[in-house]
Amino acid sequence: MSRSYIFNYIEEKLSSLSYRIGMRARINLLDLNIYSEAFFAELLNILFDLELRNMNAIKQNVEGIDLIDEKNKIIVQISSTCKKQKIECSLEKSILKEYQDYSFKFFAIYGNADKLRNNTFNNPHGISFFPENDIYDIKRVLNVILNFDISKQRKVYDFIKGELGSNIDIIKMDSNLATIINIIASEDLSGITEEPQISSFEISRKIEFNDLLGAQYMINDYKVYYNKLDEKYQEFDRQGSNKSFSVLSVLRKQYYKLLKEEKNQEAIFFRIIDDIIEMVIHSKNYTQIPYEELELCVSILVVDAFIRCKIFENPEGYNYVVTR
Repeated sequence: MSRSYIFNYIEEKLSSLSYRIGMRARINLLDLNIYSEAFFAELLNILFDLELRNMNAIKQNVEGIDLIDEKNKIIVQISSTCKKQKIECSLEKSILKEYQDYSFKFFAIYGNADKLRNNTFNNPHGISFFPENDIYDIKRVLNVILNFDISKQRKVYDFIKGELGSNIDIIKMDSNLATIINIIASEDLSGITEEPQISSFEISRKIEFNDLLGAQYMINDYKVYYNKLDEKYQEFDRQGSNKSFSVLSVLRKQYYKLLKEEKNQEAIFFRIIDDIIEMVIHSKNYTQIPYEELELCVSILVVDAFIRCKIFENPEGYNYVVTR
């Protein structure tokens, strides 16, 4: 499972939850706020290695404090309101006198807290609170997750998937990408070993020209499927004009998009695979298969596009077709 897939899933789930909580709060439906306290306590524990738990487990109905970590001496107010008045209201609570040696954190579930971090706040009880560091929102949490290593991202992913479910609630549309993936996935590829009628020398030349030595193993492994994919593209085009052309155009467009964002050619190659996997997964007509099989099918598409001159630059005189 790729970093981009993991992060996109986390971002979509947290953004969706944030939006729902914010919208429901506007019409005074606060049930999700109550349930979300336990969810965000565990999420913050994972992100920052804390031991937060619901304050109600220690003392019932404490205003201004939702979560507490007695070991690290942290108290947290969680709110669906991202306003200065809300923070100051929490800081004014007399209960904070009992927690003078704690630090106070504010977590806005809904809204952008960037401007709040530049404000000054009335803090009558003098509890430790530094707005720039102690105010969190979903955007800030996502930025923390984005910079985690893959193992820590997986831990967050597993937690969120377990809490919020595996289905992604977005509007999906059919795509030709998903259709061709469905076609390839239905084929037995294990017996294909015969070299296709393409020039291995020319392909090696293009690999060197684009500094793709790190991807050479994949290109060489998957080039054997060139004839099979060509056959499937021909079948695909019988369903309507421009179908295979549209698939190759998407790959080409993604290549040029990444070219503006990334200088490392190998990184671009593998990011194309990750991005196309995402597009397929989010297509309405995608028939779900194990992730490893999906990655294989998409990799075959990308290698084929590389051979066919649709992605990456061609060396002078490049001609991948073997003339007989």
